Amino acid sequence: MRKKIERLNRRLVENHFSNNSLFAELTEAQRNLGLLQGDRPTCPFLRPHFFSRQQYNEIANAAEILANAFENLTTAALCDDNVLSVLDLSKQEEKLARLEPRYKGVCHSSRLDTFVCGKDFKFLEYNGENPAGIGDQMQLEKVLETIPEVRNFLAENAHWRPKPHVALLASLISAYRDFGGKKLKPNIAVVDWKDVATGSEFEILRAFFESEGFATKIFDPHELEYDGKNLCVGNFTIDISYKRVIIHEFLEKFDENHPLVRAYADGNVLMANSFRSKIPHKKASLAILSDEKFARIFTDNQLKIIRSHIPWTRVLRECKTTYNSQTVDLLELARAKRENFILKPNDDYGGKGIFFGWENSSADWETAINSALSQSFIIQERVAIEKTMFPTYDKTVTMQNLLVDFDPFLFLGKVEGGLARLSASSLVNVTQGGGQTALIILEDE
Repeated sequence: MRKKIERLNRRLVENHFSNNSLFAELTEAQRNLGLLQGDRPTCPFLRPHFFSRQQYNEIANAAEILANAFENLTTAALCDDNVLSVLDLSKQEEKLARLEPRYKGVCHSSRLDTFVCGKDFKFLEYNGENPAGIGDQMQLEKVLETIPEVRNFLAENAHWRPKPHVALLASLISAYRDFGGKKLKPNIAVVDWKDVATGSEFEILRAFFESEGFATKIFDPHELEYDGKNLCVGNFTIDISYKRVIIHEFLEKFDENHPLVRAYADGNVLMANSFRSKIPHKKASLAILSDEKFARIFTDNQLKIIRSHIPWTRVLRECKTTYNSQTVDLLELARAKRENFILKPNDDYGGKGIFFGWENSSADWETAINSALSQSFIIQERVAIEKTMFPTYDKTVTMQNLLVDFDPFLFLGKVEGGLARLSASSLVNVTQGGGQTALIILEDE
């Protein structure tokens, strides 16, 4: 597989080194398909990212086992304050998490952020609340298929293309049926703030949902109304609220008297993911997974995957803990081995607030630790990351050696594709200057 991809890379560089008309065409296509970050194309690459079927299946299998582990964690947190306290939910978050969603499962759609290095891979975060990027795969395919060399490569090699947007809709309808919904084609509302950076994705999903016969509209939380029976905006009654608004941001503006919360609490709207998804979404959930004192929560098979694929993680605080089977002072460890660790906010997104120990001086790392101690942060062990050569266009095509972050989507606990994000820096995030490309699975020969 590697030699085939290397040949494709060479053809793309040789044939399109200064093909400005192609670059303009690709950028315009991304503009029309909702794939720009500001004015910047999110895919400045000339080919998809390829996984072998074997590697994809190995990651998918581990991700699906972990999805069940996060379900176990959520159940434990709701009945054991020792587990819940690690997560550091606010009082409002906890109150909403205890409301009954009225359907099976916690995360009907979710995403695991993953770094791959050779045959090994590590899951660094779990986006259990409302993963972005689900609609991008089909749009990225449209962009890259305009390149002749890519079309030819795909025609010559047996492959599979994931359809996360299809799996998302199926997960929403499954939740609606579990909830007791009877409408053949329930109305769907995508709920998030106006003018968010991911707004173009909502339009992608709205168009797809409507093509399948589901009336769909996009609403800001301020627009919602509730009459004690129906959640609506004007004359549009909402049966399914596809919640994209971040819970802690929602709670900065509203409380339990908001129409969405009241309709949800009364069982008069299906909301996915539910408020309960905040529990596994917290980055401190990985501290529970990776700390052996909580092993009782998980099955033997889950523990096997956790030990192999979850990096050592702890909530940052003054305490004793275990590291490499030794009892250590957590802050002393963080200071002594800063090149081995990352600091992350317990509940934020877009790569905000992250500190890489190996990219900071001792003084700056100390400042970061002291700042993090006054907030809610985790410390996580650094993992190996593989770099991959990608043909990248700007004014010319250059080969860049980039970090690849593969983030499998899960729907109803099953993996369907994922984000393929690339960056030259340690922070592999589109909102922080990284890029993305389509994911293609090459069938094993």
